Amino acid sequence: MDPAFSPQQLALACLAAVGAGAVNALAGGGTLITFPTLTALGLPAVAANVTNTLAVAPGALGGLVTQRRELAGQGPRLAKLVPMALVGGVVGGELLLHTNEALFRRLVPWLILGASALLAVQEPLRAWLLRRLGAFAAAGGTGHRRHEEALATVLVFFASIYGGYFGAGLGVIVLAVLGLILHDSLTRLNAAKQAIGFAANLAAAVVFAVGGPVHWLTAAVMAVGAVAGGAIGGHLAGRVRAGTLRVLVVAIGISVGLAYLVRG
Repeated sequence: MDPAFSPQQLALACLAAVGAGAVNALAGGGTLITFPTLTALGLPAVAANVTNTLAVAPGALGGLVTQRRELAGQGPRLAKLVPMALVGGVVGGELLLHTNEALFRRLVPWLILGASALLAVQEPLRAWLLRRLGAFAAAGGTGHRRHEEALATVLVFFASIYGGYFGAGLGVIVLAVLGLILHDSLTRLNAAKQAIGFAANLAAAVVFAVGGPVHWLTAAVMAVGAVAGGAIGGHLAGRVRAGTLRVLVVAIGISVGLAYLVRG
């Protein structure tokens, strides 16, 4: 049974969510802050992941609202990709709920280290995708759109399984898939990534809400904190260097992952 948090522990969880919300708005990787905080406060690993997913899932709506212009005209594409993200999120969520606690704790360090690595390569990957898409546009290529979108749909499904299972770094994976296969501006692909990530996380959150070991009060408090943090991050955009913040989050993630490994 999940431990009952004291007001002080709830305040710490909320503070972590505020930080994660701000980090997500500026650089990404907020889960690398909230998940370790929940386990440090005493939640079992599976319950911490479930609670964290429910807490942060609604926060992605803000990103979708701000990028609604870039989503315009992508209806046919998203009509294929979003349903697969929903299904993948459900599969990933169910896999987590059927994972033994001891096994998941053994996987946690590698999941955190993997997510940290993905966050570390986010900007180099983005720059490479920009060059690639620019070169493709200059060459005047059109590609085989049906085959490209069919392949993207399959890969988004598998990426969303990972997203439903753990979630950290999902955006980097999805953007890489879309940028490698589809030919569009990076701004529009990033908006599509937001919709896909939101769908996968929302589907997993529904699975967890129905049958997961959710610490509901903590999830509610953290959701408020994450929304507040997202607003703070939005106001800080342009004043804080996202690259510097990303380095800090990656360093935290690597330190936490190594600590989990040493602790066993």
